Amino acid sequence: MNTQDQVVGRPMEILLVEDGLLDARMAIASLKQGLAQHRLTLIRDGEEALEFLRQEGRFARAPRPDLILLDLMLPKKCGTEVLDELRADYSLKDIPVVVMTASDDEADRVKCQLLHVDAFISKPVNVEKFLQVVKQLKRFWLNDVILPAID
Repeated sequence: MNTQDQVVGRPMEILLVEDGLLDARMAIASLKQGLAQHRLTLIRDGEEALEFLRQEGRFARAPRPDLILLDLMLPKKCGTEVLDELRADYSLKDIPVVVMTASDDEADRVKCQLLHVDAFISKPVNVEKFLQVVKQLKRFWLNDVILPAID
């Protein structure tokens, strides 16, 4: 019997906030390779990400993400602005956020740590590192979320 046949639960909801199509494609491909069942929504700018998270306008029926993968360099609102507003919102502040960045800027890391980012992943996304991060964040999810198998 296939291990997937034994899994019970719902797919993990992932919000990928990334304006670069190549980076988004690489992240999506990495997620497909290694992550258990999931549903992914791609948003391409910071303002739209906040609308999605707050379920405003055309996103009124958007699912609440279990995980946010956030680029820092976004149009309209940068990733740190999104993080700042996310952490200030009582209903959203506990959603785990993993920053995906090509930047080595220490100031970005410090600012994100002050905003309680759960992890940093360098671009391009590495499947093994990503899975390791998801397993470390497991404490945030209810038992009904399907997670990657633990080795």
